[in-house]
Amino acid sequence: MIAALKRFLRRSVQFVPLAVIALVSLSGTAHAQDATAASNATAIDTVWTLLAALLVFFMQAGFAMVETGFTRAKNACNILMKNLMDFSLGSLIYWLIGFGIMFGTSAGGLFGTDGFFLSTGDPASGDGLWQYTFWLFQCVFAATAATIVSGAVAERTKFVGYLFYTVFIMGLIYPVVGHWTWGGGWLSGLGFTDFAGSTVVHSVGGWAALIGAIMVGPRLGKYNADGSSNVIAGHSIPLGALGVFILWFGWFGFNAGSTTAGTNLSIATIAVTTNLAASAGAVAAMFMTWIKFGKPDTSMALNGALAGLVGITAGCASVSPLSAIVIGLVAGILVVISISFFDSVLKIDDPVGAISVHGVCGAWGTLAVGLFAEAQFGAASGAGDVTGLFFGGGLGLLGTQLIGIVAVFFWVAITSLIVFSLTKAVTGLRVSDEEQLKGLDIDEHGMEAYSGFEIFVAE
Repeated sequence: MIAALKRFLRRSVQFVPLAVIALVSLSGTAHAQDATAASNATAIDTVWTLLAALLVFFMQAGFAMVETGFTRAKNACNILMKNLMDFSLGSLIYWLIGFGIMFGTSAGGLFGTDGFFLSTGDPASGDGLWQYTFWLFQCVFAATAATIVSGAVAERTKFVGYLFYTVFIMGLIYPVVGHWTWGGGWLSGLGFTDFAGSTVVHSVGGWAALIGAIMVGPRLGKYNADGSSNVIAGHSIPLGALGVFILWFGWFGFNAGSTTAGTNLSIATIAVTTNLAASAGAVAAMFMTWIKFGKPDTSMALNGALAGLVGITAGCASVSPLSAIVIGLVAGILVVISISFFDSVLKIDDPVGAISVHGVCGAWGTLAVGLFAEAQFGAASGAGDVTGLFFGGGLGLLGTQLIGIVAVFFWVAITSLIVFSLTKAVTGLRVSDEEQLKGLDIDEHGMEAYSGFEIFVAE
């Protein structure tokens, strides 16, 4: 018995080195698998965020088509140039100072103080490479805020004045708001929630558009001596519709891309809430105009879809599909009322409804987070486990959202008033009546968008 036990132990010892080698090998394989998984996750997040950035960039084409279609043919080149240049010039300004002000080291929660010239980007490190991805994604967001203004001041604004203004919104006005909310500033410290930018992007553009439209004044012939309003129809509703569909398509990158993580499966939920809100906004605006005017107005229905998209942008990661539908329905009704109010009551000429779509519905969407947010959606998506009033969260979040809306309005309104006043003094803001009658394409750019399309009457 003892001899048999000794033989067993001698044989077992022979296998110990093999067992150790096997364990080390398995351990190394596990570490290699973990490293590969981490590398794959980084790659997926990078590719997803870049893809989302490209979708948001394509929204510039959408804005160009909406604004061109909803205005007159004689100003089409001017609209296209403004959309091209607010992105091109704006990208350079955002690289120069905007990104640093937005995401640099915080000075009292008000603005960033470093990271200018994209100095945080380092091609020799993974984190440094990610900064390039993140910069591009944020740059296309900044350009969206800037281009919103273009439609509201269309058909009567000097091109050089528009360029002058763009430098300030891309370099200062928008980045400061972005720092307050997404860059670790004072609003984020309060718990303000705006996942993809109903206020940070859209209301910034909308409120700047409001000040710009007031400062530049209405188009020639828009209002009569008795205060009544004349319809100045856009030259191509098909172009406007194409622009809306492009914007709707790009918005999936705008909202779902704000996770900046393709490994976050909540991108599916966000895409669903985005789509449902847009659909509800279009339907609500259609029925609202059908009831109000006796006909389902095409341009208002198109703006209703955009209103739903703007409305859901703040809460897309924090609300249920049902809540998204309600938010979109309210936005679709609100945009019709708001466009009529600004036009008929306040006598503010906004050719494309940018103030109502982006400013008013952006404020509504931000406030809606305080009403409809549900913790399980926000926690899963990374938007924060916040709960709105209608789901037992009390008034705290609603109050914080209201503070953010008001603070951003006053910041944008005051700075835009200064910038547009400065623009008026330095470059001039409004073209002459003669230039308006001929169209900005000829005098501002020396060309026509539809050259050769003339009607000749036989003698």
